[in-house]
Amino acid sequence: MTNTQRGLAEFLGTFWLVFGGCGSAVFAAAFPQVGIGLAGVSLAFGLTVLTMAYSIGHISGCHLNPAVTVGLWAGGRFPAKDIPLYVVAQVVGAIVAAGLLYCIASGNPDYSLAANGLAANGLADHSPGHYSLQAGLIAEVVLTFFFLLVIMGSTDTRAPAGFAPIAIGLALTLIHLISIPITNTSVNPARSTGPALIVGGWALTQLVWFWVAPIAGGILGGLVYKALGADAKAKPPIEGEAL
Repeated sequence: MTNTQRGLAEFLGTFWLVFGGCGSAVFAAAFPQVGIGLAGVSLAFGLTVLTMAYSIGHISGCHLNPAVTVGLWAGGRFPAKDIPLYVVAQVVGAIVAAGLLYCIASGNPDYSLAANGLAANGLADHSPGHYSLQAGLIAEVVLTFFFLLVIMGSTDTRAPAGFAPIAIGLALTLIHLISIPITNTSVNPARSTGPALIVGGWALTQLVWFWVAPIAGGILGGLVYKALGADAKAKPPIEGEAL
């Protein structure tokens, strides 16, 4: 695949993750009487990754997340020279998705960006459950760490072929079930950047933490899985032949 094709795949995949995941939170989570709630939003995020993994995994590897891209590099699965291409495509996809979500949400006369937000991630006073800065950062590092372990383990050449997208999608669902009350769940700097740019103010001020913590967790996850004895010729995550 060319760099253009891979970059476009990452753009579209990350757009789908933010549009589907954050969109479920904005439009459907608290919809009167039939809202999907936190469990539904968690599942929505997992489904975006699962569906894209089967759709574009054979094109780009379906990272959709700078922390995953950097973590895979740390684990010896991804070349450093391709990191900028992937990260830029992911961030742009997230920004476009967040902008479109805001455009749609603004079509409701009762919607207020200040009051309703755009599923932006927050810490301390802006944490959904008012968890401290320290608690939020620990959660983001630990959850991204385990996300990388699942990604690298399920895409190892010794793992059962074809099931990686299911494991990864369910892992992201579990991560959201745990941490929506803590930080609104990031584990993905691109996902955090899109809504933060629209919300502005406090969301932009705290955005740096949602780059630092997930990337730190991703690097740790990649390094630890590599230390566990990953096969020397492991394939990139979710390659087409394994689906």
